[in-house]
Amino acid sequence: MRKRVKGMIPEDDKRVAPMGEPAPPWMVNYADLMTELVCFFVILYALSAALNKDMQKAQQEIQEMIKEGKMAGQVAMDKEGMRITLEENSQVSFFDSAKADLTDPMKQQMEKLAPILFKLSEKHDIVVEGHTDNVPIATKQYASNWELSSARATSVVKFLLADKFNPKHLAAVGYGEYHPIVPNDTELNRKKNRRVVFFIKNNPYPDAPAAGPPGIKKPGPAAGEPGSLQPGATSVVLTPAEEAPALEAEPAAEPAPEGDAAQPGEGQ
Repeated sequence: MRKRVKGMIPEDDKRVAPMGEPAPPWMVNYADLMTELVCFFVILYALSAALNKDMQKAQQEIQEMIKEGKMAGQVAMDKEGMRITLEENSQVSFFDSAKADLTDPMKQQMEKLAPILFKLSEKHDIVVEGHTDNVPIATKQYASNWELSSARATSVVKFLLADKFNPKHLAAVGYGEYHPIVPNDTELNRKKNRRVVFFIKNNPYPDAPAAGPPGIKKPGPAAGEPGSLQPGATSVVLTPAEEAPALEAEPAAEPAPEGDAAQPGEGQ
């Protein structure tokens, strides 16, 4: 007979299901509760960007411009952030064929979108994505759609920089023809794939740790190494105001009397 452990339910208790028998009824409700809790936290994580008031307001403003016909594209939000997609159409062409310079219609689109992006760039990083269709390209300037899409994304970033955007929160990336949203089987679909996407990241790029203030103590070289200090000693970094003053030059020695001057041929 096994020894009964204090505080444990015995194996023959009806509340415990022996091997080969169904689980007690309360396990069903408990499992359902755990499943619902997991789904709840997954939904919260997925909607973390949607709960951001700044992004939520920006999404509404952009959706209004799209409905009014001021902008061609779409806007979507997920757990990583918000994506604003500008798509070409029959009236708007972002770039001339095989070129990366912004056309006048594209500049007009950017002027409408820039104020919204500027507010978001104060707290969020913005990655500009360049996408092309699958028509091959091989020119002296661009060897493939990789280079072309990267150059187009960079041109958009330069336009934002000229509008006083903080370069710390901007980046450009080119995807070429490898992320189409529709098949490249018609001219209309190729126009949709030739797009610019603004990815506003929910979490900004981590900054490097700031350097410590001047004048703090820092440990010297390890014991035994050249320049090491005695055990227990520390070196101090001095600010310019704390540096020791330069030693004054010693006064020149007074000239010896003429009678004591050494004559040529005498020992020095």
